[in-house]
Amino acid sequence: MRASRLLSLLLLLQTRGRMTATELAQELEISVRTVYRDVEALSSAGVPVYADRGPAGGYRLLDGYRTRLNGLTAEEASSLFLAGLPGPAAQLGLGEVAANAELKLLAALPPEPRSHAARMRERFHLDVPGWYGDGDEAPFLGDVAEAVWDQRPMRMVYRRWGPREVERLTHPYGLVLKGGAWYLVAAVDGGDPRTYRVSRILAAEILDGRFERPQGFDLATYWAGYAADFRARMHTGEALVRVAPGAEGMLRYAVGAEIVDAALAEAGPPDEHGWTAMRLPTESTRHARWLLLRLGADIEVLEPPELRALMAATVAELSELYGAPSGDAQGER
Repeated sequence: MRASRLLSLLLLLQTRGRMTATELAQELEISVRTVYRDVEALSSAGVPVYADRGPAGGYRLLDGYRTRLNGLTAEEASSLFLAGLPGPAAQLGLGEVAANAELKLLAALPPEPRSHAARMRERFHLDVPGWYGDGDEAPFLGDVAEAVWDQRPMRMVYRRWGPREVERLTHPYGLVLKGGAWYLVAAVDGGDPRTYRVSRILAAEILDGRFERPQGFDLATYWAGYAADFRARMHTGEALVRVAPGAEGMLRYAVGAEIVDAALAEAGPPDEHGWTAMRLPTESTRHARWLLLRLGADIEVLEPPELRALMAATVAELSELYGAPSGDAQGER
């Protein structure tokens, strides 16, 4: 356990450069006191770890020092191949680079990890987009990726919802792939980061010069907050429903597994007929009707009254549409 932690500490210093004891402790999920002991152990083993004093201080390795440790376990090597997404890499113009890196990694591995990695590649494949879409067409994705990588300002023409076209001068911070769609996180006019769907970029021009990324900005943390805020803004209402036994799976498909699982966790026990009452967040009355009608008679809306009335009216219309004998329906045509 400690040997693995010492190796992780060494690799952190090698890849990130100078780090404070607090930063190392947070990254490794250990105490600062343990960091002190581990650094002393590395130094005693001959690893040139130095401590710089002052406000900008921290631990660092001697300039030019590189560890030759590359002992990937079979599981670690396999995970690297499972994480390789050929589709997104190709979209970013890195398909050939990723393939070459994979070949080099395979060649460098000892026999056992190489066997595990090859088996992982043969037996598992990750397909990011959903079933009913192939992902967005994003013709300017390569330009956006270049601006992100080189920290170059980018002027773009963007199609907002409406539709409405606007021009923006941006500082691109990062790209996120979500459900087959690429999103750009960028600042405009020195303000807070905003999120743009890359497929809606109509024109892009990479400008001269470089911008400075905000100190401490973390793309994953930003995206987690943005996603949570998006869900909160989208679900402004609530519906009380009764769900038939065994219909939870269809409800997950209709409104989302995360939403249903959270509602089930707060729901009471089923009634004497096995039906479960739960509260579901809703985007709007009409949108909720469209989603919940998928379950047919396996769901009953209890509240709010306007949604229940809309469901009843829709069912009445369907009954009138399908209730007429086929001959009468044909005669009306």
